[in-house]
Amino acid sequence: MKKILAAALALTLTIGMTACGSAKQSGESDAEAVKANGKLVVGITDFAPMDYKDDAGNWIGFDADLATAFADSLGVEVEFVEIDWDNKVLELDSKSIDCVWNGMTLTDEVTSAMECTNAYCNNAQMVILPKDAAANYPDVESMKDLVFAVEAGSAGEEEVTALGYNCTPVKAQADALMEVAAGTSDAAVIDALMAAAMVGEGTGYDNLTYTVGLNEEKYGVGFRKGSDLAALANDFFKSAYEDGSMMAMAEKYGVSASVIAQ
Repeated sequence: MKKILAAALALTLTIGMTACGSAKQSGESDAEAVKANGKLVVGITDFAPMDYKDDAGNWIGFDADLATAFADSLGVEVEFVEIDWDNKVLELDSKSIDCVWNGMTLTDEVTSAMECTNAYCNNAQMVILPKDAAANYPDVESMKDLVFAVEAGSAGEEEVTALGYNCTPVKAQADALMEVAAGTSDAAVIDALMAAAMVGEGTGYDNLTYTVGLNEEKYGVGFRKGSDLAALANDFFKSAYEDGSMMAMAEKYGVSASVIAQ
């Protein structure tokens, strides 16, 4: 009987210790989890000049370089994962990524669903049209009968929907450009920073042009709601701005005029 009681007591203690260990693990902060994992997993889309691949297949761009430097400040590696932009909150909440760092507009929807950093870049949503048609659409009102290609879940989709205009959601902003170039959509709405890098003379879309701006907006980085990583990213932005490294990265990718002082 004593042996049975002793065994039962030992089992109870083991379960209790396991439960305590699980509680401790579940209470681990995002920063602690990232450091324990040894890497920061960053959700992105293919979006020059913020996140895109070089000839060797490595992710580069203003956001990619910033994310890499932030991971380095935490003492971990960075891992970039292409996501479906419309599912960015689900990706965060499921913990398949640690943050969304991809020229993300700080909309009310985003800030209510994520723990966001301070704004670090200015942007706008721009209308893209074929060059030979642009003169026919000098303002937003003249575009009411057009069909717009927009990235699903993006600020561009939000702007076109708010106007009550017809839109075709696609997976990425790059796909929206392809829709217009192929003639399957009349126009696209994409980020101004992307438009400046990818549309017009000397680009792969020299037959397209950007015309009317639909809004003014700001970029931020999104973490899981309540994450302590957002405050650490704000500290990183401040130090990177003060030591000049943020502006050096911005100049490298031609976005220095859009950077917000930290």
